[in-house]
Amino acid sequence: MNTAVHCRNLVKVYDTDGQKVTALSGVNLDIALGELMMLVGPSGCGKTTLISIIAGILDQDEGACELFGEDLLAMRSYDKLNFRAKNIGFVFQAYNLLPSLSAAENVSIPLIINGMRRGPAERKAAEMLARVGLGERTTSLPAQLSGGQQQRVAIARALVHSPRLIVCDEPTSALDHQSGHNVMNLLKEVALQHDRVLVIVTHDARIFSFADRIAEMDDGHIVSITDAATMLK
Repeated sequence: MNTAVHCRNLVKVYDTDGQKVTALSGVNLDIALGELMMLVGPSGCGKTTLISIIAGILDQDEGACELFGEDLLAMRSYDKLNFRAKNIGFVFQAYNLLPSLSAAENVSIPLIINGMRRGPAERKAAEMLARVGLGERTTSLPAQLSGGQQQRVAIARALVHSPRLIVCDEPTSALDHQSGHNVMNLLKEVALQHDRVLVIVTHDARIFSFADRIAEMDDGHIVSITDAATMLK
């Protein structure tokens, strides 16, 4: 297996109002290049913490996590920012769109961060918006879009710079059945490339069939990892 994500004995503890809350308790996980991995389990079980560590947004307290052979925890802040800008696309559950920017301007941000000029970046952003069904809404502000449309803008932003890792937190939660399947088909198309990997946190059983493997989490642990085809029989 050509490994993209290699996590060993991950521990993450939050200090909440003076109380220690353990979000991850010795998590081990390997994800292959070209794989679509889904993380499932009840709210609060550690799924979002795990993908945040994989993507370099959070640092673990114990253990190690390598992404494409690189230990993000060992990197200097500047090098980590550059690595993430080039290699990672993240779809946040809260979308995190900038309210004063149009859809195309929001989607162009990763391209501009990576050095592309504004004009070409916004044209490429418009092309990606068309791929997620928003070709007519490139100039709309987030407040002028429905929740589902905002979510597709967030997905377009995560994909526009062709990152090697795409991490999605509930990418279909605000979408109807057909729109959700359209988005998953697009994400699957990206993930199937041999040098990329897609990790999705979801409660949406409608999209389980798109996964290669499904990791079930509970209380800070991965309790099982199953081939999706086996799980759905």
